[in-house]
Amino acid sequence: MKYSEYSVVVVGSGAAGLYAALKISQQINLPEGLLIITKSLLGESNSRYAQGGIVGVVHQNHADNVEAHVIDTLKAGAGLSERRTAEYISRASDEVINDLIDCGVNFDRDSKGNLNFTLEAAHSIKRILHSGGDATGKGITDALCRAVMNDENINIAEQAMAVELLVNAEKECKGVILYNELTGEHEIVYTSALILATGGCGQLYKFTTNPEGATGDGLALAYNAGAELQDMEFIQFHPTALALSPKNKNRFLISEAVRGEGAKLINNNGAEFMYRYSDKRELAPRDIVTRAIYSEMNKEHASNVFLNASMIDGMKLFERFPTISRKCKENGIDISHNPIPVAPAAHYTMGGIKATVEGCTNIKGLYAIGECASTGLHGANRLASNSLLECVVCAYELADYLSFANLTTPHKIDESIKNTINVYSNPISEEDYDTDNLKQHLKDIMWDCAGIVRNEIDLKRAEVEINKLKHEFKRDKKCLNKDEYEYRNMLTISSLIVRAAILRKESRGAHCRSDYSVTNTEAVHSSIIKQEERLLSNVV
Repeated sequence: MKYSEYSVVVVGSGAAGLYAALKISQQINLPEGLLIITKSLLGESNSRYAQGGIVGVVHQNHADNVEAHVIDTLKAGAGLSERRTAEYISRASDEVINDLIDCGVNFDRDSKGNLNFTLEAAHSIKRILHSGGDATGKGITDALCRAVMNDENINIAEQAMAVELLVNAEKECKGVILYNELTGEHEIVYTSALILATGGCGQLYKFTTNPEGATGDGLALAYNAGAELQDMEFIQFHPTALALSPKNKNRFLISEAVRGEGAKLINNNGAEFMYRYSDKRELAPRDIVTRAIYSEMNKEHASNVFLNASMIDGMKLFERFPTISRKCKENGIDISHNPIPVAPAAHYTMGGIKATVEGCTNIKGLYAIGECASTGLHGANRLASNSLLECVVCAYELADYLSFANLTTPHKIDESIKNTINVYSNPISEEDYDTDNLKQHLKDIMWDCAGIVRNEIDLKRAEVEINKLKHEFKRDKKCLNKDEYEYRNMLTISSLIVRAAILRKESRGAHCRSDYSVTNTEAVHSSIIKQEERLLSNVV
């Protein structure tokens, strides 16, 4: 097998991966360079499709402060967000936001040149920065892509998928095996610092706002390598995704910033209903709004409710939400006059690879940042626009951390790694799997049995069905193509989500159990390591 060596390898090219690569290159001498691996094209990621914005507790906003942001984060997190993490990330936001501006990110400003701040659900203060109105993720990733492509220390491998981590008997990560989609071959990359920035797993569900690549690859890589995963049961379902048809599976996000500007949710009879579910109405935390919409849909046997934005000034509406306005217009909806059909969709993975704010995991040389990581910031329910902030702050802190590390690539490889490499050197059967149908069947199971509202019977049915699919798919290691690798990873992560959901016999944040509707007094994290799963003692 072809092999190469790099001082640092970053898997994923969303905001976290791009920013980490850029800051590491700027701050650290890399004798063997840095490699970014992306299974699609550079910048294609969940980050790119983030609309609402990024939290910025910055000095220019005199109405805001770190403590206010921390309180909002802890409230939304339903008892599982960790104060120390929230304080650290909030405090770092001013420096990182200003560094993003220096990197070429153009945040929207008023006529005087001051940064524009807006309000989103569960925030007590206007603190959300946005770019291009409702294209903040694109604004950030485009700027970072330009900077990365202009950095001669950074190499880019597109359409290359990381399929297994090379971890030795001492639990040290020494590299990764890639599947090169362009050549159909496997390759070895050795490194002393492997950074997972692979995003979430929304594609495990029938309806999702996530792009096609969000199949939980980094989570599966880490789990199979022996990394600790935390709080996998907490999947955030965004309340308002464009629901043109029940057949439309990948759904366009309608940012909650629209509700922040005053839009109202109405049922199929045209009546507002959020007052029955929360005194914060449309600005309640996402889990509450999602379940309210889910309840209204069930009452009416409908596939959607509606978001009415007609009370917002038309000019402001189109200026603030040009992407949403354009997408709706393409489908015959004038959002200044017509209500938008919306329904919940899988959106964000709150749990993930347990990591510090610097990205450190329980495996030496393996780091995780962004949506695939679980730092303790989001808890049981992520506060809006905290995700992009966590991506860039943790990338920034990881670069500082690695500046003190030994980044000499490994030259001594033990037998355990050689055995792994041998598996990928050997031929496998060319049995033909219809991965498109297999993926869709799995998504249906997860939506129906481990979705917005869960119960023991459905979860255990999902467990049985997923185990059956695993047994029928004879690819636990090497696969023939990218689709098979994605399906392999989807099976792994679906199983972990279901197991964690069965273990958590309470309702908390985004994890709602109809058979355990009460929230327990003690807030505990769940933890899964290969061959081991448990609820931890209270560490919040």
